[in-house]
Amino acid sequence: MKDSNTKSSSATDWERIDKLTDEQIDTSDIPPLDADFFDRTTLQMPGESTIVLNVDADVLEWFQAQGEKSKERMNAALRIYVEAHKRAA
Repeated sequence: MKDSNTKSSSATDWERIDKLTDEQIDTSDIPPLDADFFDRTTLQMPGESTIVLNVDADVLEWFQAQGEKSKERMNAALRIYVEAHKRAA
């Protein structure tokens, strides 16, 4: 990437944009969030990191036996553990 491409300033009038209310923003070109949208989407939490984690085989098998989304369930279990220990501290 050329240095000149990364240093250009925006031509957008950000001060004017910041002053707009929700009612003043034209959202007519945004499609509705219907049932089909929610059927095709997945929950993604901000700040997630991808890591490699060694897990005992029986623990992994148990989570996988619970059905789809075993990784999400493992993350939820870790979240509960973290939150409980934060409150205890």
